[in-house]
Amino acid sequence: MKRREFLLRSLALWAGARTGWASAAAKPSKPNVLFIAVDDLNHWVGHLGRNPQTKTPNIDRLAQMGVTFTRANCAAPVCNPSRAALMSGLRASTTGVYDNGQDWKLAITKEQTLTTQFLKAGYHVFGAGKIYHSSDHRPGEWTEYFEKAGGGNLLRHPSAPDDGVGGIKFCPLDARDEDMPDYKVVSYGIEKLTQKHDKPFFLAIGLVKPHMPFSVPKKYFDMFPLDSVQLPPHRENDLDDVPAAGIKMAKPDGDHALILKSGRWKDAVQAYLATIAFCDAQVGRLLDGLQESAYRDNTIICFWSDHGWHLGEKSHWRKFALWEEAARTVFIWSAPGVTKPGGVCARPVDFMSIYPTLCTLTGLPRPAHVEGHDIRPLLANPRAPWDHAAVTTFRKDNHSIRSETWRYIRYADGGEELYNHDKDPYEWTNLAKDPQYAAVKVELAGFAPKVNAPELPRGTGISESKQGGAARDKAAKKAKAKAKAGP
Repeated sequence: MKRREFLLRSLALWAGARTGWASAAAKPSKPNVLFIAVDDLNHWVGHLGRNPQTKTPNIDRLAQMGVTFTRANCAAPVCNPSRAALMSGLRASTTGVYDNGQDWKLAITKEQTLTTQFLKAGYHVFGAGKIYHSSDHRPGEWTEYFEKAGGGNLLRHPSAPDDGVGGIKFCPLDARDEDMPDYKVVSYGIEKLTQKHDKPFFLAIGLVKPHMPFSVPKKYFDMFPLDSVQLPPHRENDLDDVPAAGIKMAKPDGDHALILKSGRWKDAVQAYLATIAFCDAQVGRLLDGLQESAYRDNTIICFWSDHGWHLGEKSHWRKFALWEEAARTVFIWSAPGVTKPGGVCARPVDFMSIYPTLCTLTGLPRPAHVEGHDIRPLLANPRAPWDHAAVTTFRKDNHSIRSETWRYIRYADGGEELYNHDKDPYEWTNLAKDPQYAAVKVELAGFAPKVNAPELPRGTGISESKQGGAARDKAAKKAKAKAKAGP
């Protein structure tokens, strides 16, 4: 009898072990990553409170799932350098990739990129939409990349009088959500979430909207009746205490002058709000896809936008500046076992934190070249001590430093701005010339990059394949001319 009990107990233990092995084999040992990038989304989302008329229930839902950062700043207020810095772990001031029109691949090797680290660690690395500034992705950095979103035949809605004012393009579209490229990119992401994977995955989904043109199906414009649209807080003389370098970035005689002359400032704000609402709907589809998948409990979500956007604040439109509206944006994390629902972190962070934090959360080794700070302690405890400032760079030697209270801007020509956000959240009063704040400026200047690399040449923002083709064509023409000339 004892022998029989022993055998039965042994069989039970053996069966339990086999069940455990099967379960372990079915579930990846490392967490998956859902990496959501948005283009030109500033801090006009409901949970950040900057603009009460915006409608972003899905982004706000995501914020409730984990930790949202209320003082998150981009690495650069321009698409190309922001994304190159975030994806390489190297600041613009280190690589010389400061602006659009510069080929980031000339300064950043394939071995340095975030996606390469995940491939080396045994992950499937899937991508769709806009992750880098260009859709030209280097071979070998992705398991698979979806680039067939289309959307080139979208028509302006008959109710739209035109396609915007000058360079600020906006109008409703006579289209369905399904016709939009971002819809198709999200559909690709949902498809990947429904599939069975033999490895953990890194899934990067890049949404282009709300990037200009602010053109989405008309139903999103209808959510914001024009007579109810409010202009962002602004002052007509806001540039009076701004140094020459800041005024040059603002270009008040350009977009803003045209908008004022047209009388269509509210129309442009309505269009931006509508485009954000469309973006939010796509985020909602993606979140639903994850929640309905087998990966919902083992997937880290990292949500970010490459930079902010001005809509007339400081007489400025677009990004391309170092003030709060251009530098601050949305930043949300949900990390199973680390974050708790409804977390809010007021510490100043910049997006150089993304690379090292993902390495920590997934157990990947952090490459030696990575410059950012790991924010895992803030994900676990949003009130944890934090001794760092957020740094944003726009072109060589121009830096913005953001602490919990202050924003300090120092330009290449020595011009300065200093704003106390506790008292002046819209940065209307420049305190840089007030001697009582000299020590504050010195402290904040200590966070500025010590290296300021020369700018890469302009006009090189083309693909390596195109570069190779151009070189081959040039060589062929030279050889042909030489042959024609004879010996």
